[in-house]
Order: sequence, then C-alpha cells, then structure tokens
Amino acid sequence: MRERRPGRRTAVRRKTTYLRSGVNTALADKLVDYIARRAEGIGGFAGLFPLDLAGGGEHSLVACTDGVGTKLKIAFLLDRHDTVGIDLVAMCVNDLITTGAKPLLFLDYYATGKLDLRVSKRVMDGIMEGCRQGRSVLLGGETAEMPGFYARGEYDLAGFSVGIVKRSQAVDGSKIFPGDLILGLPSSGLHSNGFSLVRKVFSGAQLRKRGRELLTPTRIYVPQIARLQEGFESAGHIILGMAHITGGGIVENLPRMLPRGTKAVLQSHAWKVPPIMLDLQLAGGVPEAEMWRTFNMGIGMIVVIRPDAFDAARSLVPESRLIGEITAGKREVRIE
Repeated sequence: MRERRPGRRTAVRRKTTYLRSGVNTALADKLVDYIARRAEGIGGFAGLFPLDLAGGGEHSLVACTDGVGTKLKIAFLLDRHDTVGIDLVAMCVNDLITTGAKPLLFLDYYATGKLDLRVSKRVMDGIMEGCRQGRSVLLGGETAEMPGFYARGEYDLAGFSVGIVKRSQAVDGSKIFPGDLILGLPSSGLHSNGFSLVRKVFSGAQLRKRGRELLTPTRIYVPQIARLQEGFESAGHIILGMAHITGGGIVENLPRMLPRGTKAVLQSHAWKVPPIMLDLQLAGGVPEAEMWRTFNMGIGMIVVIRPDAFDAARSLVPESRLIGEITAGKREVRIE
C-alpha cells in the first residue's frame, strides 16, 4: 500500500446540486414572495378571478402560465421537437386543475431567432396533441422571429391555460384535516423540471444515449382528475386538495395546499422511484434531500381525500397510490 504523504489531501468528489448547476431556487422564492406582497391572489398553482364582477354568476375564471425549461436543450441536441409541445400544455393544465377547474382554452408563445418550418410544425403538432389530451381549445398564440436573440437552431416556449370552476366546487385545501388520506398519481418520468441538474450530471454522450427517455412528455392528468371529480360528485365525496409536483418536488409543492396546523406524512415505500432518477442520483452524487427538492420522484400529482372516499377513488383512478396521510403539526412534508 502506498504511504500517504503528510499534509496531502485526498480528492473528494463534490456533490452535484441544483444550485451548482446554475439554478438558485431560494432566490426565485424571494422573487415570488416579493410579487405576492404586491399582487393580490398570487401564490397558488393558478389564479382565480370571480366572474360575478362581470355578470358571470357563481363561477371563477382560472388562469396560469408556464414553460418547458431547459428540457428544450435535449430537444435541440437530438433534433426531436414533437414532444416538447405536450410538455408545454401539461405544465399549464396540470397547474390549472389543482383548483378544481375545467380547462377551456390554451395560448402559446413560440420564439426563435430564425423560423424553421420543419421544426416549427413539429412543435405545434405537440402543442395540439397536448391540447387534445388536456381537453383545451388552442385559441391562439404568438410566433416571434427575433434574429440574433437566440442561438442558431434554438427556440423558447411559453404557454397560458384558462379554465372555469364553480365557486362552490373550487379546491383550495381549506377543508383538509388530520386523518385525511394522500393519493399519488404516477409520473411519466422527469416531466419538465430539474433539467439543468440533469445536464450537469450527464455528459453529452449520455444525454444522446438517454435522449428519448429524457424527452418522455410530462403526463397530463386532466382525464384522471375529471373522472375523479365526476365520480365523486355522484357519490357525495369531495376532493380536498391537489398539488402538481413540479419544480421544488413534493417537499415544496405539497405544502402549498395544506392549511395551518397540518402536516403531510408520506411513505416512500408506497411507490417506485423511476430508474432514471436513481441513475441521476448515483452518477452525480446528488444528496437525497436535493433529489426530493428537485424532481417529482415518481409522483406527478397529489390528491387529498377523506378516508371514506378511498375505495371510490381507487375504482375511478386505478393507477392512484395511497402514499400517506395528513397529521397535525407544522405545515410541511415528512418522508418516511
């Protein structure tokens, strides 16, 4: 065995984190807090506007916006553009339905340095497929060609979803109490979050090799939630709260629907974490806590229900999993 020289340090591999990949979520949270203090109604997954102010009766208009993020870099790398449009719609309509709203319409914003008709058609085909899955009408949008603003062959996407909900049927988490059950709907993979960390961990060759898996579209939960709403209404049950698991993972998104004095306790053995996430953690030496703050870890949508509604929920949405329960305590998530 070679003798270590006095005073010489052994090499220690730095752990990969979202911050080291260039994303400062803490700073982003501060910006959201700043906006929320100045704009009433900010803070949920989507915003509600009471239509009775405009003669619309006991309904609220619901709206939200989102993008695809740096997952687009994988699409550029593989020259595959038919799935990111589905992601765009999914990231918006999945936020929208957490309020109990029914999606109505969708608008897109597509910006590029130089318009490539072949690529653009594929992007739009994906958006239209996303609208089909998300039960939304593609009502319009904007295509912006801005020479010199984007790198050659690249583009950016933003989406805007609008829906409606009866005010008496709006879901806001206020009826959640200790003893209620937490259901999880499986994700289709990474969805559209954490890709700056993915690109930090995987080399270009690895990204190419796993590209198709990485570009698996974000699952759209509109059909499952609609089925649950319709079945619950006829059976006399209600959905108490919903959380779309996006940036911040389960630990930051689930508390957004919890009322004061409640805590979510999850059983991590209740579902399987997708292999791609385990591979990322191993390859990048990503700390366990960082994984839970960055990725959905296999659960894309969370629904809270009363215990007596469990059998009906599993019958209506068989793929749902019982993953935890609500207890009394600080508004947070504990994973066991």
